[in-house]
Amino acid sequence: MGNTFVYKVKDNKGNLISGHIDGDGLGMVAKKLREMGYTVIDLKEKSLAQRSINLSFLNKVNLKDLTVFSRQFATMINAGLPLTKCLGILAEQTERKALKEVIADLLQDVEGGKALSDAMAKHTTIFPPLFVNMVRAGETGGVLDEVLLRVAEHFEKESSIRSKIKSAMAYPVAVFTIAMFITFAIITFLVPTFAKMFQDMGGAGAVLPLPTQILVSISDFTRSKWMILVVIALGLAGYGFKRYVGTETGRENIDKIKLRIPIIGGLVRKMSVSRFSRTFSTLLSSGVPVLLALDIVADSSGNAVVAAAVKKTRNSIKEGETIARPLTGDKIFPPMVVQMIAVGEETGALDTMLSKIADFYDREVSGMVDTLTSILEPLMLVGMGIIIGGIIISLYLPIFQLSSLVK
Repeated sequence: MGNTFVYKVKDNKGNLISGHIDGDGLGMVAKKLREMGYTVIDLKEKSLAQRSINLSFLNKVNLKDLTVFSRQFATMINAGLPLTKCLGILAEQTERKALKEVIADLLQDVEGGKALSDAMAKHTTIFPPLFVNMVRAGETGGVLDEVLLRVAEHFEKESSIRSKIKSAMAYPVAVFTIAMFITFAIITFLVPTFAKMFQDMGGAGAVLPLPTQILVSISDFTRSKWMILVVIALGLAGYGFKRYVGTETGRENIDKIKLRIPIIGGLVRKMSVSRFSRTFSTLLSSGVPVLLALDIVADSSGNAVVAAAVKKTRNSIKEGETIARPLTGDKIFPPMVVQMIAVGEETGALDTMLSKIADFYDREVSGMVDTLTSILEPLMLVGMGIIIGGIIISLYLPIFQLSSLVK
């Protein structure tokens, strides 16, 4: 009796199908699925699929790890070392535990006669479809070292733009978090002390100024049982939202809303165009067929609206259209991008043109992030000053009022 394999395939209409199938080996099962008319997207042994998920959960492999792995792998292959020797060295020197164990598993599979790409396809939580299909194309064309270098460059650029956004948003987020913490601490612990003091000074019938009354009421609410109910309700709402976003309809609706938000929508659109262009360029330059490349681009786009546009383009290409034509009427892709893609198709340098588009939009995204950060930082400081200043003024208003009465 053979092993059970978990698969994700696409039929000739582009529909994603997943399920289980029994077979004697990964290669035989992949061949069987292709004979059935499917395009294999993901295929791995069931027990190893679970193991890969556990590894990812305990010790996640990031883009930097994959970049280092790809560069070291390419260098050793270029130096003429056998594939098994390269994997053995990488398994010994890799520090990330999850990646170390996966490389050891790759070595075992390759020594058993499997292709490297088929061995990688069992670990999709570690190696994305882009990586696996590029390696497969590199094996077919005998240029695995060049392909691995392209993979490393692709991940480096993607990691660079992510790091840029994270570092730019770190300061505003930190300021906002500190402001909220200080505000909560003042309202919860400091305001009750002042409220008791006001009551002792003015008696039970004393009337506090309206801002002070509002502040005291908020303080009483944060320390009441109703606050616990509010926290529970917010937790349930967050859980429900997460479940909704996990559905195809929810993800599509949320992605549409992102694109309509002022300023943020423009940033998301440019990031999506950059990722589409760079991923598509990397796949084409590595020899991956256009239709399969578009499948991978759609799945890794990170935005349901962009994925729908790419799938529409794929269907049009199957009917004999160019890539640029179906993108013309789509609002996601600016006219300049469509025109550059059309020129790339006409000149036979589509991968080069897509790379230039990606570089241009990476610079655009970087500029927008810098601008957004320069706007957010003073706004956050002003907002924090207004909130804390308002609280302090509300606390001292009764004292000012009492001083006036004494005079």
